[in-house]
This record gives sequence, C-alpha cells and structure tokens, in this order.
Amino acid sequence: MKLIVGLGNPGRKYQGTRHNVGYEVLRRLAEKTGVGSPRTQFQGETVSAEVAEEKLLLLCPQTFMNLSGSSVQPARDFYKLENDDLLIVCDDFNLPLGKIRLRGAGSAGGQKGLDDIIRRLGTDEVPRLRVGIGPVPEGWDPAGFVLGKFARDDAPEIAQTCDVAAEAVETWVRHGIEYAMNQYN
Repeated sequence: MKLIVGLGNPGRKYQGTRHNVGYEVLRRLAEKTGVGSPRTQFQGETVSAEVAEEKLLLLCPQTFMNLSGSSVQPARDFYKLENDDLLIVCDDFNLPLGKIRLRGAGSAGGQKGLDDIIRRLGTDEVPRLRVGIGPVPEGWDPAGFVLGKFARDDAPEIAQTCDVAAEAVETWVRHGIEYAMNQYN
C-alpha cells in the first residue's frame, strides 16, 4: 500500500489558490483511480484508489498547511508504512509555473506543510512531488502570493500541470522514485 498526500488548506476561502495545488493533483488522481467515496479520517479527507493493482490511500489533510504532519503521521503509523511508501504533493514557489520536480529526500525548501511532515516523521527521507507555482513577483509577500488565486491566463497551464503531476504519481506507484524522476524532472 502507498500513501499519497496532497497538501493544501481546507475551506472555500482557499479553493483555487496556489497553495492548494496538492489538493488539485489528488482530486484529478482520484477521478482516474479512485475506488471509493471520500471519507473523513486522520484529520483529513481520504479516498481509496488503485494503480497497477497497488492499493493507495489519497489523503488531503484538513489541518491547514502548517500542521499537515498531524494528519500524515497517524495515517502512516496506522498502516505501518515505510517512508518510501509515502509521496507528498505540494506547491513550490521556487519552481516556475508549470514545472514539476520529484525527489526522494531533501529539505522542505521553505514549504511549511512539508516542513511539518518532516519534523513529525523525524526524517527528510520522504519522497515528494513539487508543483511549480512561481516565481513570486518582486515586492510581493510570499505568504500572500501562495494564498492568492492563479491569474486567468495561467489557468490552462496549471490545469495541464496538475494532469501531468497526477500521471507522475501513477508512474511513481508503478516504477518507483528513480524511474519517475528520470521521466518527469
């Protein structure tokens, strides 16, 4: 079994914001691979899914971004998963809009949700898929930028990027992090 986590902030106020790209990638993945109705568990919304006969749990923490680890850690521990069986999908304003980057480990790079997950799991050796939403325009506060909505002109590009990111998740499930990195980075 694998645990795929899409990071974002809960509530209508945050729908469609740059910070909720992780939720959007998981929504698209659930449409393609989901086998059940959404449930509330682990302080999040979950959907069971399947790719290549591998069972998946898609988890969107409902804890707000900065407390994502309090949703992820109990889910990982309940299913007795190794960190290699987790994939965190999150936004990254240091990557240009439309780019994605897979990594098997590393720092949070300023992403507060990923930082909380790393802290709670006690390791930075957790696979992650970063979705580019940047760059932050000069003179803008990064927090305000990530909580803002995409410009209308950017909507087609981010929609396509979320589809590609969902495909990258499926590739990770089928072939592992190294193969997926070679295909999508």
